Amino acid sequence: MTTPILERTPARAVAPGGPVRAGAFSPAQLWASLPDALRKLHPRAQLRNSVMFVVWVGSVLVTVDALWQPTLFGWLIAVWLWFTVLFAGLAEAVAEGRGKAQAATLRRTRRDTTARLVDGRVVAATELSIGDRVVVGAGETIPGDGDVVEGIATVDESAITGESAPVVREAGGDRSSVTGGTTVLSDRIVVEITTMPGESFVDRMIALVEGASRQKTPNEIALTILLAALTIIFLLAVVALQPMSAYAGGPQPVVVLVALLVCLIPTTIGALLSAIGIAGMDRLVQRNVLARSGRAVEAAGDIDTLLLDKTGTITFGNRQATELIPVDRASTQELAEAARLSSLADQTPEGRSVVDLCTREYGLPGEASADEARAEFVPFTAQTRMSGLDIGGRRIRKGAAASMPGAGEVREIVDRISDEGGTPLVVADGDRVLGVIRLSDVVKPGIAARFAELRAMGIRTVMVTGDNPRTARAIAAEAGVDDHIAEATPEDKMAYIRTEQEGGRLVAMTGDGTNDAPALAQADVGVAMNTGTAAAKEAGNMVDLDSDPTKLLEIVEIGKQLLITRGALTTFSVANDLAKYFAILPAMFAALYPSLGLLNVMGLHSPQSAILSAVIFNALVIIVLIPLALRGVRYRPSSASTLLRRNLLIYGLGGVVTPFVGIFLIDLVVRLVPGM
Repeated sequence: MTTPILERTPARAVAPGGPVRAGAFSPAQLWASLPDALRKLHPRAQLRNSVMFVVWVGSVLVTVDALWQPTLFGWLIAVWLWFTVLFAGLAEAVAEGRGKAQAATLRRTRRDTTARLVDGRVVAATELSIGDRVVVGAGETIPGDGDVVEGIATVDESAITGESAPVVREAGGDRSSVTGGTTVLSDRIVVEITTMPGESFVDRMIALVEGASRQKTPNEIALTILLAALTIIFLLAVVALQPMSAYAGGPQPVVVLVALLVCLIPTTIGALLSAIGIAGMDRLVQRNVLARSGRAVEAAGDIDTLLLDKTGTITFGNRQATELIPVDRASTQELAEAARLSSLADQTPEGRSVVDLCTREYGLPGEASADEARAEFVPFTAQTRMSGLDIGGRRIRKGAAASMPGAGEVREIVDRISDEGGTPLVVADGDRVLGVIRLSDVVKPGIAARFAELRAMGIRTVMVTGDNPRTARAIAAEAGVDDHIAEATPEDKMAYIRTEQEGGRLVAMTGDGTNDAPALAQADVGVAMNTGTAAAKEAGNMVDLDSDPTKLLEIVEIGKQLLITRGALTTFSVANDLAKYFAILPAMFAALYPSLGLLNVMGLHSPQSAILSAVIFNALVIIVLIPLALRGVRYRPSSASTLLRRNLLIYGLGGVVTPFVGIFLIDLVVRLVPGM
């Protein structure tokens, strides 16, 4: 059956709204977060951080001592110890505060929304249960996360993703999932609720950006234990120092012992550790990725193998016409005219690409003329595997070679295109074959360079596709992936992931369909698309709200940046203790053992100025490093050995040199204070 063709309406290009990026650090953020930092001075808040709790206890002891035996030196030490505790809380408060604006925006999507059940009852969105079916019409807000079970509609998801262009959601398939708080723009859909109130994506994102539900990652827990162990060791050493000093005839006052302890324990990384973790999660949320746990983010920084779908990730989502090959004395222009006519009413992406090629390369009009608009369009069907139109007694067709009469004449061209990873479409005018259209899976620009960067990190890339082996091999070679799986089934993906994991490697992959759910659950990092099914989103440990498969590459970089930031600042924190030894130990014992004066390499003015300068530096360095902890150490793709050398050179050596300079400069100011 034929139907009149309609005049083509050119597709309007909509520039995708990129992910929201974290804003640059501003000093104003410190002031805005000060009230939250003051609240964190409460002992219950300090108990969550063993290092800073020791500093808090020391601050209390020095304050009590200063009240009992008032001295300017004692009060200055007490003030700067409290500043140290305050600055640690400020670092965490700033990290949490950066997400509050986004949380406020997200909360607006949970305004008093009502839900219209299929039986006609109207209830509050908070009263919905899993399995309830609600009707949502144009202009109405979707009351909860769910799947479309009836109808098709355009949906505005900008409140969640920041993307202004509407998206289509329809029953069945892999684009049936909708998010609570988004708005239906047209038509009517029936949504089956899949999450309980308080457990939606919006609720989870709010908890993540505010740091309320952030759980420590395994590496962070291990580092916390190490810092606690170091704190206990130095605490025992300082406690044992007092009887030794008394035996030597020079007992040390409480204020000096506490100052020594605070400067020896890893206060810098102890103060910034929580902020680093919160900022890492914030960077992920700013890119519209919802992680179910910090473990997944951390695992992304350690993965060894990346599984990526070919379509939409490595190549553009649709095959595009890239070449016309005429045969049998047909001219290229004649083939182009026939190819255009056969595709004028073909609204598939492939059909539109044929018209675009003929318009761009051969100067043919992109719109149907009045006569062409009255022609009869022959739609593509699975049975005929061809399409075209009848105009002026001519029967113009394009389709698969096996379905086209006389296509045997172009068999060699068809086979060559297939071997090169393309899809051949034969064009005929009546019984005469005019030539072949090459449809190509166009590899995204720059994707090969991205894979080269991943290879430099030691990450192996694997392309997963349903294409035949010949096509898959050609595209894999062009894209530069390390391996590929052709004609892949869900079982093939699972088997590959398990094989990699049995070899001790961590695996990441993306997916959006129910058939991807087992592999997403098996992968160490499973990124489900927000447009995908509820099964896929429940199976993965991350959900990309933009539904961009290439986001996995960014997630890997965020994970690696989180790891190297934590490592770099830990290195700096441990290294900068060296200068404090040269400042405080000579100040404590130079009177008993004059030879220790040789250790005063910085030429500090007096024992009191040396101790006070070290304590002041210990506090100020936290403030100085807050922007770096929030922004993260810049990540450059390189090998582990290169990263280690860079870490030791910049943050190891820098951690040794910086406090020598800083304490010396602070001492120049402190010595101006009377009595110092």
